[in-house]
Amino acid sequence: MNTTVHKNLVVLARVLERLERSPVRVDADQYRAVIQHLAGELANVPHDAGLEAVLESFPSAAELYENLNYGHAGLCRSPLESSLAAEVAARGIIASARARATQEKR
Repeated sequence: MNTTVHKNLVVLARVLERLERSPVRVDADQYRAVIQHLAGELANVPHDAGLEAVLESFPSAAELYENLNYGHAGLCRSPLESSLAAEVAARGIIASARARATQEKR
């Protein structure tokens, strides 16, 4: 395991987590730079226990990782039950909104 890669990954994941949770407005360029650097690290780090530990510890990094890998892995880190429940809830809300809109048109 290349500990330097994982150290960089941890530092960037920690910075992203702070930015995501900051009560103060974050500069868009700073945010974009952190995302780009973290995305680069995630693309080059081996998928090992160290990566899994980082992704478990930093939800924002895990979400970025999932988004970067969505094309070939789908929602690879999201539990199926919560993903399915979210989709069902969204469909219900959309159906209710459509029904209300139809009633309002009458």
